[in-house]
Amino acid sequence: MLNSTKITVYNPQKDRLETIEVAFTDDNTTWFHHCKYPGDISMITDFDGDILIREFDYMYPIRIYDMSRADIGYNRREARRLLCASTKNH
Repeated sequence: MLNSTKITVYNPQKDRLETIEVAFTDDNTTWFHHCKYPGDISMITDFDGDILIREFDYMYPIRIYDMSRADIGYNRREARRLLCASTKNH
């Protein structure tokens, strides 16, 4: 994968950490600037038919299956709702 990076993500569907190789580009990533507080959504990325959601803190990005940025309207608030719904049992 061109200009890819190996990162560790949390997979709530499997309740474990995993390492993936992903390229963050303008085509697959939406960055949210002006994050002030830990927990603010700073980035959403399409990855292999899934979505990665990164918060503005030192936590691992979260991988959620079968979702995309388009599914949530490229929206930070919808990303927060999805993140909360996907991790509420973990």
